[in-house]
Amino acid sequence: MDSRRLVPRTDAVLADPRLVAAVGRLGRAVVKEAVTTAQQRVRQGGLDPREVADAAVAALPPYPASLRTVINMTGVLVHTNLGRAPLSEAARTAALAAAGHTDVEFDLATGVRARRGRGALDALARAVPAAGDAHVVNNNAAALVLVATALAAGREIVISRGELVEIGDGFRIPDLLVSTGARLREVGTTNRTSYADYRAAVGPETGFVLKVHPSNFRIEGFTGSAGIAELSGLGVPVVADIGSGLLAREPLLPAEPDAASALEAGAALVTASGDKLLGGPQAGLLLGRRDLVETCRRHPLARALRVDKLTLAALEATLRGPEPPVAQALHADPAVLGERAAVLAGRLAEAGIDARAVPSEAAVGGGGAPGVTLPSAAVSLPERFAGPLRTGDPAVVGRVEGHRLLLDLRGVPAGTDGDVVRAVLGADL
Repeated sequence: MDSRRLVPRTDAVLADPRLVAAVGRLGRAVVKEAVTTAQQRVRQGGLDPREVADAAVAALPPYPASLRTVINMTGVLVHTNLGRAPLSEAARTAALAAAGHTDVEFDLATGVRARRGRGALDALARAVPAAGDAHVVNNNAAALVLVATALAAGREIVISRGELVEIGDGFRIPDLLVSTGARLREVGTTNRTSYADYRAAVGPETGFVLKVHPSNFRIEGFTGSAGIAELSGLGVPVVADIGSGLLAREPLLPAEPDAASALEAGAALVTASGDKLLGGPQAGLLLGRRDLVETCRRHPLARALRVDKLTLAALEATLRGPEPPVAQALHADPAVLGERAAVLAGRLAEAGIDARAVPSEAAVGGGGAPGVTLPSAAVSLPERFAGPLRTGDPAVVGRVEGHRLLLDLRGVPAGTDGDVVRAVLGADL
């Protein structure tokens, strides 16, 4: 008899204790899909009917969500396509604790409603003492949209032509701002904008002056711009979009703007990202003058842009807890990275794989510190490993240069090295 006629019934396969347990963990739809796929393999002649349950169990994902764990060995520390900043263990624990009912908007002592996310806001205030107040929305673009809507809808935003940037995936700052109902008053030129240009443009219709950090690119040569300190004397608020999320100066990135310095220089408001150099969850940070922050917080749009309890918990833990992974990667010792690369390459070479420890250059990524390279070390493999490693479990993503796959170690915690070795050995089949 043709074995394909012996495909077991779906309900019979689902009665397997392993699949019954999986339904409770993953949901019936996910488990049934794995069973159906295994049954189809039997019909196509590629699987013994007696192995359907085993095949279904083997095909089950670890979680019901489709997102997969990736080991980022590209050398780009804040990789937008790979989810930007990896959360610290403290942030992950905090988010898990907040997953159930929590006092996100409730005062347990008095039994009445409380300010939403007050713990995260207090942590922000402590991290940036120069800020009179703080507010959190769902990303930096949202923070900028909220400021433009609350302070300049129907009015003008004065901005340098050299700062009308595109922030990725086709989204452009001018389009974002105009969508709020504000009008742009462009001043200066692409390469040079002076204080006089701003002064001539500011008037009764001005909502604020906007300074945008030109992330992802640099303009060199015959250039000039007016600083925040200079512009703060124009009599209108200066809003600084610093982008990458540094809250204080970072000696390794002296040209990267930070929130504390911008506020000390006279910025009325600063907007920044939470999931870049800060190393936290995706969030837009709004810091500055108490009255302006309150105006933004009370605007109806703020409700649509607010963050959830998981983000607030992870953000607070990032601010209060130990150094997050992005900061650890930024401050990694190149000599230690070289030693790790040598050990990894040696272990792989012992298994007969053409692996070599090589110098490498890493980058901040996420629009931060454009043009800055960070000395690093990598394991060099034949290019043929790139595809199998990307599709493995966990997925390992490196970069290909000169027909070699480079697995850069700067963004990878040392405790992950064993996983990398197992992934490479598993890909060499």
